[in-house]
Amino acid sequence: MFSVILYAAAAALTAASFRAGRAKTRAALKKAWRSFENILPSLSAILLLSGLILAFLDEDMISALIGAESGFCGVIAAAVVGSAALIPGFVAFPLAASLLRAGAGYAQLAALISALMMVGVATFPLEAEYFGRRAAAKRNLFSFAAAVAAALLLGRLME
Repeated sequence: MFSVILYAAAAALTAASFRAGRAKTRAALKKAWRSFENILPSLSAILLLSGLILAFLDEDMISALIGAESGFCGVIAAAVVGSAALIPGFVAFPLAASLLRAGAGYAQLAALISALMMVGVATFPLEAEYFGRRAAAKRNLFSFAAAVAAALLLGRLME
């Protein structure tokens, strides 16, 4: 129901914008469409990846790998995967919701998401080029430690 309200509001505001200025509204809609086209490849790839993950890994396997019972090893495994993956935040959060429904633990998902956002193994060469290897390595190590610490804290709070 909330989605219907949002779509109705968007349609009404777009109509009001058309009345105020057709040319500007058309230009804005074209720009929005181009932005959507730019996001679509990565969004499609991530949706495909999450679909494949959920298709090949059943709930028992997800629970064993990154479920609440996996404990500290599951947190570290999720943080390592998050560190290596290059997934944008707008895709990572729905993926985490799917994994949570499939049996993943809160601490493990917190480690995954935190490491995704803070640690950059894939972007390390570029970061090292601008800030130096030592600074980039320190930042990534501290970020990894912070992701694990935050995940463990969240895991305690959600128990």
